[in-house]
Parts: sequence; structure tokens; C-alpha cells
Amino acid sequence: QAELVESGGGMVQAGGSLRLSCVSSGHTFSSDGMAWFRQAPGKEREFVADISGWHVTRYSTDSVKGRFTISRDNAKNTVYLQMQMLKPEDTAVYYCAARSRGAAPGDPTEYDYWGQGTQVNVFS
Repeated sequence: QAELVESGGGMVQAGGSLRLSCVSSGHTFSSDGMAWFRQAPGKEREFVADISGWHVTRYSTDSVKGRFTISRDNAKNTVYLQMQMLKPEDTAVYYCAARSRGAAPGDPTEYDYWGQGTQVNVFS
């Protein structure tokens, strides 16, 4: 079983930035797609961004793409989510997830492994 551990969450003022990290083990990290999802209180988990083993990225919306950047360091088995110009509506628990090659990015049912999440609170 793979293990994914997120970190880097916290409280940040609106307009600020934050970088989330996810260190993983127990799977073929270099070829697996990695993604970030988030879940706000009372809402369903939603897709944020995905990066393939070939470093091809996908974002949920154009607005997110303009503020968030997903990246990976295969040597460190780590995926990052750099968040800028944060808004209160970005407040959520952010989860790291892994999918096998060929699985559909952005579909939560396609991801095999999940981390426990890291809380991000954006206040105005």
C-alpha cells in the first residue's frame, strides 16, 4: 500500500501564498500521475490540479491555473502545489492523490491512493 503525506497547510491572509508538499512512497512515483484535490466543509471533494509522469499538467479551471501551480520532483518522490493570490473560497482540506498511468486525470474514482490532507485557511 502506498503512503502519501501532505504538509504545508496553515492560515494565510487573502492575497497571500502557500506551498503544499506531498511526499509519497510505496508506488511507482516517477510514472504515476499525481494530483491535488480539496474539500471544503459540507461540500464534496473537488479536483484542483494533476501532473502526469511526463510533467503534463491539468487544472480544474482557468482561474485556478492562473493562481496555482502543480509540480513534481521525482528524485524526492514529492509533488507540490504552489498557491498564490489566495482567496477565502480556497479554504479547504487539500488532499494529495496518485493514479496509475492511463487513468483519467481529474476523476477522483481514478486515483488509487490518497493522503490524509492538510488544512488551508484563508482569511480576509
